[in-house]
Amino acid sequence: VGNSLNASSVTGTIATADQYVGRFAPSPTGPLHFGSLVAAVASYLQARAHDGRWLVRIEDIDPPREQPGASDLILEALERYGFEWDGDVIYQSRNHAAHEAALQRLLEDGLAYPCGCSRRDLANAPRGPLGIIYPGTCRDGCVARETAIRLRTTDDPVAFVDGLQGAITQRLESESGDFVIRRRDGLIAYQLAVVVDDELQGITEVVRGIDIIDSTPRQIWLQRLLGFRTPGYLHIPVVTHPDGDKLSKLTGAPAIPLEDVRPVLIAALVALQQDPPTTLAQNTLDDIWGWARENWNLEPLQGLTAVRVDQIAGFGLTVTPQLQ
Repeated sequence: VGNSLNASSVTGTIATADQYVGRFAPSPTGPLHFGSLVAAVASYLQARAHDGRWLVRIEDIDPPREQPGASDLILEALERYGFEWDGDVIYQSRNHAAHEAALQRLLEDGLAYPCGCSRRDLANAPRGPLGIIYPGTCRDGCVARETAIRLRTTDDPVAFVDGLQGAITQRLESESGDFVIRRRDGLIAYQLAVVVDDELQGITEVVRGIDIIDSTPRQIWLQRLLGFRTPGYLHIPVVTHPDGDKLSKLTGAPAIPLEDVRPVLIAALVALQQDPPTTLAQNTLDDIWGWARENWNLEPLQGLTAVRVDQIAGFGLTVTPQLQ
């Protein structure tokens, strides 16, 4: 790579591999909620439809945001709902040495640099759809003692074709500016950690919520600068509250129930537009998964960006009160 910043060929295509490898990578900031369950179901069924492997990775690299015991609660929920993952659960924090090695490589190649800008320093910086557009203040040097590390960007288009949402293009320099890959507190930023870990695990396709889609060009940019393969991407619609807010821990989404999980799993299939028969919830969990694997179909999800949770409950299904 050297210190070249040529993005002319930065286009995401599915990685070449002998076997499909997918993953579900929750952050342990709380128990699994319904929106996360829908993402897990989609990634799981996509992997199984390709006779591939499905990995679970706990993204525990942000201790200030983590909730004690959340990792165990997430794994218990996955087990109760009948997910079967391949290999051991990976904890992202244990890949710290690999994250640091990638960071140092980018610094040594002149592709990243220290930045001492605080939030106050950037208060008047321009803003775009992705947030603050970093103006490049520290690109040519920084004398601050406490610094973040930013990755250099260009305005060459970074493009990929999403499996559900179609062609996506960003010009990073003008839409986000140079972005942080190590925070001022010394913690590795999500963008770098996820790229390194996907490479280490040989991920061939990333299936996740559309709320992450704006991060994908930045991740592809990092992959190219580090010489990594670019996996395929498939961004599913997010589940929202009736008011349109994304269902999440921050918006009060409750934990999914761990008893009588079948109706909730059926509701997840409805959210994914799979049209399960109304009698399916009366069957065993194994039967539900068998139907879901046999009938998995991405076509109804094409171009869909959001599904309201109250609309899911209107399909004649028995949905727990927490989801209504």
